[in-house]
Order: sequence, then structure tokens, then C-alpha cells
Amino acid sequence: MKKFDKERLLLGVAGPVIALVVAVALTSVVLIASGQNPFEPYTLMFQQATYSDIQVLIINQASLYYIAALAVAIGFRMNLFNIGVDGQYQLAAMMAAIVGAHVALPAALQVPLLILTAVCTGAFWAGIAGVLKVTRGVSEVVATIMLNAIAVSVIAYLWLPDVFGVKLGNNNTTGVMHKSGWIPGFSMGDAGEIYGLVVLAAVLGIGYWIVLNRTRFGFDLRASGASESAAAASGVNSKRMVLTAMLLSGGIAGLAGLPILLGDTHTYSLNFPTGIGFLGIGIALLGRNSPVGIAFAALLWAWLDKASPELDFHGYDKEIAVIMQGLIVIAVVVSYEAVREWGLRRQQRRVGAELAAGNVLGASNNTEKEVAGQ
Repeated sequence: MKKFDKERLLLGVAGPVIALVVAVALTSVVLIASGQNPFEPYTLMFQQATYSDIQVLIINQASLYYIAALAVAIGFRMNLFNIGVDGQYQLAAMMAAIVGAHVALPAALQVPLLILTAVCTGAFWAGIAGVLKVTRGVSEVVATIMLNAIAVSVIAYLWLPDVFGVKLGNNNTTGVMHKSGWIPGFSMGDAGEIYGLVVLAAVLGIGYWIVLNRTRFGFDLRASGASESAAAASGVNSKRMVLTAMLLSGGIAGLAGLPILLGDTHTYSLNFPTGIGFLGIGIALLGRNSPVGIAFAALLWAWLDKASPELDFHGYDKEIAVIMQGLIVIAVVVSYEAVREWGLRRQQRRVGAELAAGNVLGASNNTEKEVAGQ
């Protein structure tokens, strides 16, 4: 491996490692300040990860986080902050649930229809922010935050009994979907079932890597994110790339709720998980927008979620895991900036050393010529 590649790998790994170490250290300080053991909570959570049923829960939860983080990462690659993933996936899941409850086709047609419904809904909702940005210069951050709020209101409207809602006690639902739209999982015996659409998450990760690193579109996307003016000089239409990136980000975001919708709940109700889109931001940051890094970050986040309830039974607050998640996000931002500055300084020193070596060599050559001339 070349020296440059080794340095780039080191810089890529240093940020997440520093962030995790700092988050653990600061969480331990919080535990000590509250008069509790700073080590036992981690031991308890690591023990939980050895149980097969918890492992199934972690994998299932990580599949949702992974898809949401990929959607965020696409925006990051384009220097876009799609903070609306939460509204996009919730609205997409509801629309897929409504279609699944009112349309009955053979499984070979029903499942693709539901997936297409979710993709189109997410892309449409993100596309609104994209259009506002390229036509009116509206910040995608502001637009997507407002669209999140509007999505919540749209969902509340669709839940009305005279629209698509089905009231079950105090719970609002969209009714049970037809079984042709259910996707069977992978049975782990007594441990439970792994969602069948975990495979979709893996396929999306592979597709994400191929598109960004092996296609012209991926090059244009990364070039536009790195320098819009330089990309424009090479013939890239920046406005079209912004809109395309938002549509693609929203389309993938629309899939984030499908693993649990088609593999477990089979309806969209008040119990459907929320907040996954916001967690995806932290996961994408920790994973440095890399499909492999995001996978590890999603598993870490899912482990913190699923192992932390055990803390309640040992006198610790499970919110310790939430504190750690928040500290990880803060530490990620700080550590990445520190690592970036360190990398720039190393680059500057290396370039300076090369220039100095070049000057010495040039002076030596001139001396040899003068001697030869004499």
C-alpha cells in the first residue's frame, strides 16, 4: 500500500476512534459525577450483545438506521444537509401502508409496488426542497425542517377515519396490509426473526458505493460537493445535480421504514418508530459517509438502543445510552475538524520537504554543470 493511501486510511479511522474514546470518557465522567460506577454500565451492555435475541433486535434496528444514514450521506456528498429524512421516511411508510391495505396483487407485484410507492413518496417530499433551492435559493435545511412539520400534519390528516384511518382502541392505524405485501424474515429460532429487507439495506449500501465511485454521475456528485465552480467549469450543471441529489436522497429515505413495516407491523400506527431520520445524521457523520463505516455506526447505535434497557434493572438510567449518542455526535464534529487540520499540516510539511529536496537537487545539478564546463 502506498504511503499516501496509508495516511488517508489513518485519517479516516482516526476521527471515529477519537470520537468514541471521547464519548466514553465523558459519559464516564457523568457517571462519576452522579456517584455511580463508571464501568459497570458498559459491562452490562456488552453482556447483552452476547444474547442471540438481542443480536436479532440490533440487526433489525440497524437496518433502519443504515438506510436512513445512506440517505443523509448522499446529501452530505453534495454538500447538502437533508435534515428532512425523518419526515420523508414516515410519510413514505404511511403511503406504502395505505396502498398495501387497499390494493391486493400477487406478491410478485405487490412488494415492488409498495417499494416503488415508498421511493416515489420520499423522492417527491425531498424534491420540494430541491426545487425551492435551485429556483429560489431557499436553504435545504430550512425547507426540510418545515417539510418535516408539514409531513406530521399530512399523516394526522390521512389517519382520519373518513380518509384512510382505522381506529383500534386509542391507536390510529392505516389498517392491516394484505399478506401479499408481507416480506418473511430469516428465522433465528427462539431468538426471533431478522427482517427480510435487511437484504435491501445491504444492496443499497453496495449500490451506493458503486454509483459514487464507479460511475460518471458519482464523480459529478462528488465534484459538485467538493467545488461547485470547478465542477461547473468541467461541464457539470450544478442545479441539476442539487435536484438529482435531493431526489435520490429522498427516495432512499423513503425506504427506511419498510423493513419494519413489511416485516413486522404490517400497518402504520402511533407505535411506528420515529426519529430515525435524525439519528441517521449522527450515524452518517460517524461513518464518514462510507457504506462500511455507516454499517458499523448503525450497529453501534442499535446496540446502544437495544442493550440499554437492561441498565434499569441494575440501578442505572438507560438514558446513559442517549447521553453517549449525543456525545458521539459532538465528538465526531470536533475530532473530524482536528484530524482534518492535522492532515493539512502533514500535507504542508510533506510538500515543503519535497520542495526543499528539489531545490537541493537543482543546486547540485548546477554545480556539476559548472564543474563540467570548467
